[in-house]
Amino acid sequence: RVGRARRFDYGGAGRPVLFIPSLINPPYVLDLAEDNSMLRWLAQRDTRPLLLDWGDPREGQADLSVAGHVEQLLVPLIAALDAKPLLAGYCLGGTMAIAAAALADVAGVITIAAPWRFDGFPESARADLSKLWQIHQTPATALGLFPMEFLQSAFWQLDPERTFTKFADFGERAPGSAEAAAFVTLEDWANDGPPLTVSAARELLEDMFGANLPGHGGWEVAGRRIDPATLACPLLNIVSTRDRIVPTASAPAAGESILLDQGHVGMVTGRRAASGLWSLLAQWIACQPD
Repeated sequence: RVGRARRFDYGGAGRPVLFIPSLINPPYVLDLAEDNSMLRWLAQRDTRPLLLDWGDPREGQADLSVAGHVEQLLVPLIAALDAKPLLAGYCLGGTMAIAAAALADVAGVITIAAPWRFDGFPESARADLSKLWQIHQTPATALGLFPMEFLQSAFWQLDPERTFTKFADFGERAPGSAEAAAFVTLEDWANDGPPLTVSAARELLEDMFGANLPGHGGWEVAGRRIDPATLACPLLNIVSTRDRIVPTASAPAAGESILLDQGHVGMVTGRRAASGLWSLLAQWIACQPD
């Protein structure tokens, strides 16, 4: 534990791989259920998966920015490991993993559906997020936190038709079926999560989505400008071609990229996850030198 952040060990033999989730949703999407867990699956395949849980900002360090989370929580957790790890960041966690790799001694970085060039998002989505910040900045500042419910409305607007369609499809499933239970589990995750700190929300919505600082080479962490092209370790970007949340055009331009024809969440938890993303991860991890 470092501050409110915790690191969980899933066992397994092999190189440690620290999985870094987004700040926006809980980390357990990577370990959704006993029979649908990327981390448990990898632990059986010569990998030692570790999972970062950012914790609840109401427990302390409520003023941390996105960069502050990297500098004050993530980098110390990496330094406390007994072996040089690979980092694997999902969604915004991938953005943060790149920054951590510029500051810490790591063996490599994998980004999974992670944004870096925020001008790759549609202008309408960026404008909506800017408006979201303008609307909620005052109440969030008064609370000292930016509740998940504020962001959830923005996610619904990314694809309103699909939001309605998926619940209509759910209504057609047999009550008590395994499919219905799996849908509820995933929806519980998607609508769960601690609030963001106000500083992290401002940085995400203004500096990243608004000003595209990472894409322009202007994002600073611990006083250092972060450039994926200058990392001293291998960088693999796993990019979804059917991502409604993080568009293909927003992925990092540096490093090696593999395109995956699965959605943002489906690549992690869907029926083809084991034969797709999970297998890609296992193969790439196994090929990295000791």
